[in-house]
Amino acid sequence: MSMECGQTSVHYGTDCPDMYSFLSRCHSCKVEGGCFMLYDRPNYMGNQYFMRKGEYADYHMMRMANGMRSCRMIPMHRGSYRMKIYERESFGGQSHEIMEDCDNIMDRYRMSSCMSCNIQDGHWLMYEMPHFRGRMMFMRPGEYRHFIWFNTLFQLRKLTKKTSLSMVIDC
Repeated sequence: MSMECGQTSVHYGTDCPDMYSFLSRCHSCKVEGGCFMLYDRPNYMGNQYFMRKGEYADYHMMRMANGMRSCRMIPMHRGSYRMKIYERESFGGQSHEIMEDCDNIMDRYRMSSCMSCNIQDGHWLMYEMPHFRGRMMFMRPGEYRHFIWFNTLFQLRKLTKKTSLSMVIDC
């Protein structure tokens, strides 16, 4: 990923926890290959923005008013996708195993909420609202005991070249 700000150009090929010292006034970037998650705060905090190959001329249109502050490269996963979701925090209540995209967890699994998960395989994007809308969260394999950033998790999308609709991933 490269960032161009006037006469300044910086290239990132891996994670960067604090981009402010390099790009304090940058509001555009070009992703030349791979996929990245941009954050509007340092140390991979704050709102997240998924970026794939392409040019992004204006972060204000993405509601990223303060520009980008950190970025994380999303590794390409070649294998199965599997996670288990739970109705309550700390893996409590009703649970379901998921291996495909799900555009509305509440409807499909008849769950009142989804408050924790265990990702066994693959990298996933989780969205705040049905049909892959709203804030998103990039999640790697591991245990997530509570979702403090969403009241309820509504849908999941695995990161793969085969994903379709508005999030065609070609990392």
